[in-house]
Parts: sequence; C-alpha cells; structure tokens
Amino acid sequence: MNPESIGFIAALLTTSAFVPQAWMTVRTRDTRSISLAMYVVFNIGITLWLSYGVLIDSRPMIWANVVTLLLSMTILAVKWQNRHRDRDPKITAG
Repeated sequence: MNPESIGFIAALLTTSAFVPQAWMTVRTRDTRSISLAMYVVFNIGITLWLSYGVLIDSRPMIWANVVTLLLSMTILAVKWQNRHRDRDPKITAG
C-alpha cells in the first residue's frame, strides 16, 4: 500500500468521525456540552493543517482538512449562536 492510499484512508476515518457530531448539533441545536474555546482553537489548528497540506501539496491532507474544517465550523457556528442560552439554562430556544 502506498503512502497516498494510507493518507486517504486516515483522512476518511478521521474526517468522518465529525459527521455524527455535526449532524446531531445541527439537528438538535443543543450545544451545552460543547466547549466554545475548544472549537475556536480546533478550527485554528485545522486551518493551519490545511495550510500545511497546501504547502506540501498533500491531497489527503488538503481533502481531510477542508471537510473537517467545514464540519467543525458548522458546530462552532451553532455553538456561537447558542452562547447566551448555554450560559443561562432558563433561556430556551425558540
């Protein structure tokens, strides 16, 4: 197996791990147990990994980080929208 194939398999597995969380977050809008700080830092890290992948021209790294960044930014966007509600449990969505 060549390194590019291993990279694509790794990218598929690690990126697909975000799909259930993104789907559940969008569907339920429940972000109380999600750390805003963690997702901000994570998105910065993924952006840097994407930049690195572009610089070294690694297709698996580029593909994985574009998709992961989109999924993670979706979760971050919902979390950002809920930031006031998440702090005060008496505030309900609606």
